[in-house]
Amino acid sequence: MTTALITGSTAGIGAAFARRLAAQGHNLVLVARDTKRLGEQATELHDRHGIEAEVLTADLSTEEGIAAVEQRLGDRTHPVDLLVNNAGFGNKGRYLEVSMADELTMLKVHIEAVLRLTSAATASMRSRGRGGVINVASVAAFVPRGTYGASKAWVVQFTQGAARDLGGSGVRLMALCPGFVRTEFHQRAGMGTDNIPNWMWLDADKLVAAALADLARGRTVSIPDPRYKALMGVVKLTPRGLLGGVSSRTGRKYGPQ
Repeated sequence: MTTALITGSTAGIGAAFARRLAAQGHNLVLVARDTKRLGEQATELHDRHGIEAEVLTADLSTEEGIAAVEQRLGDRTHPVDLLVNNAGFGNKGRYLEVSMADELTMLKVHIEAVLRLTSAATASMRSRGRGGVINVASVAAFVPRGTYGASKAWVVQFTQGAARDLGGSGVRLMALCPGFVRTEFHQRAGMGTDNIPNWMWLDADKLVAAALADLARGRTVSIPDPRYKALMGVVKLTPRGLLGGVSSRTGRKYGPQ
């Protein structure tokens, strides 16, 4: 039986990945900051699907948290076959309205943690000749809008480059780029959602099903909804200066975790 490790597993897209993978019979390593919620999630998934659900409390904005997950990914006696780097957050406010400490914390979680955990996982996977990594980015990666979008653009570029370098190794890497998903994300960040049209909201469970199908197909970037694929096609043809103005009016954040 294969094992998947999911960061930010207790809510939103991470919880949807946990439900889907448990239903498919994968054992899980659930990673988040809230030990109580992790325990409740592990018990529920074990009782419902009969899988083993390991709990790892870790804050990926800290050195200790990242190191703890790195260590688990490097455990070759209990290997991880699929890593889902999902942990993330958004800051409310435009550039220079957000404190430097908060901006640096975002970079720690969205960039340093993704780099280190992907490296720890793929080193072990390459030696076994199989494995997969899904790095959750956002459609915000394709729009010039603040630190959040810039960090997610890094996730996409890094994942594509790593996938190319590991070609033929049996290890697959994919950047997942969702749009707006109905989760706790915006509420936790203190962001309003009243100005977001209903058609732009995605269902987390359907998104995860599409993402896993794209990984199986060998795609390195997944935009798992026809509406957002069409929207990103328009984005590619729109001048960057105009995109910056549009993204300012529609909000700082395009896709939660």
